[in-house]
Amino acid sequence: MNTKRTAVVGATGAVGRAMISILEERAFPVSELRLLASSRSAGTNVDTQWGKVEVEDLATADPAGIEIALFSAGGDRSRQFGPAFAAAGAVVIDNSSAFRMQPEVPLVVVGVNDAAAARHEGIIANPNCTTMDLMMAVAPLHRAAGLRSMIATSYQSVSGSGQKGMDELARQVRKLGADLPALVNGGWQDPGGEVYPRPIAWNVIPFAGSLQSEGYTDEEWKFVNESRKILDIPSLEVEPTCVRVPVMVGHGIAASLWFDRPLSAEEAEALLGAADGVAVWKEKVPTPLDSAGIDDVLVGRIRGTVGTPGGINLWAVGDNLRKGAALNAVQIAELLV
Repeated sequence: MNTKRTAVVGATGAVGRAMISILEERAFPVSELRLLASSRSAGTNVDTQWGKVEVEDLATADPAGIEIALFSAGGDRSRQFGPAFAAAGAVVIDNSSAFRMQPEVPLVVVGVNDAAAARHEGIIANPNCTTMDLMMAVAPLHRAAGLRSMIATSYQSVSGSGQKGMDELARQVRKLGADLPALVNGGWQDPGGEVYPRPIAWNVIPFAGSLQSEGYTDEEWKFVNESRKILDIPSLEVEPTCVRVPVMVGHGIAASLWFDRPLSAEEAEALLGAADGVAVWKEKVPTPLDSAGIDDVLVGRIRGTVGTPGGINLWAVGDNLRKGAALNAVQIAELLV
């Protein structure tokens, strides 16, 4: 592979740190590594296999010379700085929602729609982490039988909200856990929180993201719109519900899928078992704890639908910081080199 001058933007965040680690693990051909973040982190040093790298202030950094820029700095910073990096000659691979639904920007899940990456005009978008994990399980079935509709319910970990979400869960677990009888009998005291509208510890919140149109959240609309774009099925019927759960890492999705032709559980299992980046678990149920720190999306509980026969029910879970974000971004970069 040709070596590339590579930048990680948002390098000190959870996904940015994972990007650096995955670049190292996969021996990505970096000729020079630049790390950029907010002024708060600028000046700190990060040890990498390419040497000690000082974090630059994104607001004042010159993007000249950067060939690949992995962005995980939030939508506002992506909109502010991404086009300037692209204009300076970098291919921007962006992990935010800033560009995903722009028609000229490819929305790529490596292993699902790789060819779309070649159509970029300077910016390539990483899908939402929940959508991405589900697409890994859905695409092999779609290629064989033609996906028509799906009902998808996500169980999303707090790392999807960044370090603040993880810190809030840890703090609330300690505070509420100090009075276990109150969790059983009532009378618990609200521990307070800044990230979630209700306590997340010892609880589930059937509301992930921010409220948008028709009573659905932005996370739920991402399921709808991004699935249609990635699979190139504008008419795909999607019924989404996104739930936040007290898990540190790993998003799970329960999905019911119907196709242009009936699909048996045996055929679905065989198709998924042969797919790259997917591991079918039959002997035990895959959970978020199992997915943490690994690259594969784990799929289990594959069975035929019973209410409307001919479809498939399945459970998919993946590390949202890896395949759901950092790993896919690096894999896109690998497609480019």
